[in-house]
Formats: sequence, C-alpha cells, structure tokens
Amino acid sequence: MGIETWLTSPWPWWLAGPLIGAVVPLLLWIGNKAFGVSSSLRHACAILPGGPAYFRYAWRDVGGWNLLFALGIVLGGAVAALGQAPLTVASATRDALAAYGVTPDGGLAPAALASADALRRPAVWAFLLAGGFLVGFGARWAGGCTSGHAITGLATRQLPSLLAVIGFFAGGLVGTHLLLPVLLPALTGGGAA
Repeated sequence: MGIETWLTSPWPWWLAGPLIGAVVPLLLWIGNKAFGVSSSLRHACAILPGGPAYFRYAWRDVGGWNLLFALGIVLGGAVAALGQAPLTVASATRDALAAYGVTPDGGLAPAALASADALRRPAVWAFLLAGGFLVGFGARWAGGCTSGHAITGLATRQLPSLLAVIGFFAGGLVGTHLLLPVLLPALTGGGAA
C-alpha cells in the first residue's frame, strides 16, 4: 500500500479509535489542553481587532493550537479528497435517503443539497444555514461540541459532558427519525417515507 492510498483510505476502527483516544491524555499531559474544536470560531473572531469584549483576549495563547488543529482537519479532508474514492453508504441508508429524494452519488455531500442547482433554491439555503446555526449555537450553549464532551469530557468523567452527550444523542435521534423525514422530501421533492 502506497502512502497516497494509505492517506486516502479509511483507517480501521481498531487503529483510528485508539489514536483519537490517545489525543486526549497527550494534550492534557503535554500542554494541559482539553481536546475540542467548537471554540475555534471564537478564536478566529478574536483575531479581528476592535471586537466586543467577548473576543478580546490573547487568542494565540488560549486558542492558537485550536486554530492549527482546525486547519489540520481542513487539510486532512483535502488530502483525503485527493484520492477520489467514492463515498459508500450502507444499503439501508441508501434506501432510506432515496425515499426522501436524496441519492448518494459517491460525493461527500449529496447533490440534492449541495449542487449548484440545489443552492439556487432559497429553501435549501435556509435549511443549511439553520442547521449550521443550530449546531454552532448548541455547541456554545453546551460549552463544547461532540468531540469535546464525548471524547475529553467523558474521558475525564465530567457529569456535564455526560448530560451533553445524552442531549446530542437524543437530538440526533429526533433529527434522523422525526425531522429529516419531513424536511428532506420538502426540499428535494422526494417521496415521503
């Protein structure tokens, strides 16, 4: 297996899981930092001069590593996309999405929601912007995102993180089983489940 294939292929769970888990104690041990990504937007906003008091702090000291980490995620995604390996989904998921008018086509985002045609429809924009806002608001309200609470918070036995993870999981179930069956057919013109 060449380096390009190795970098662009999915890693097995038994390798990726422990590597992700190893990041938490390494960050705590090396720099006394808590693993998380959602605070990166705040740190990025703090770079701009003259903002509100919430954004006036030593962002390099507090969140410089977060910004580098977030940049690494983007670059890692770009490297993975170079391999052009089509995204595959389970047949049950493919069937469920097809019932909502979304056809996985091997890309990272379905064309029904991310193509140039789809982005000409205001309803799709509203759906994507509302989803992004809710994810960002929820992460800030909960004091962290899924990675921060589920990986770092649970690893350090934080009760608020356990409550947040339960909330994330419940929200995912509600979104998957109650909201998307209504919203996706309305956006794509697909059939109801």
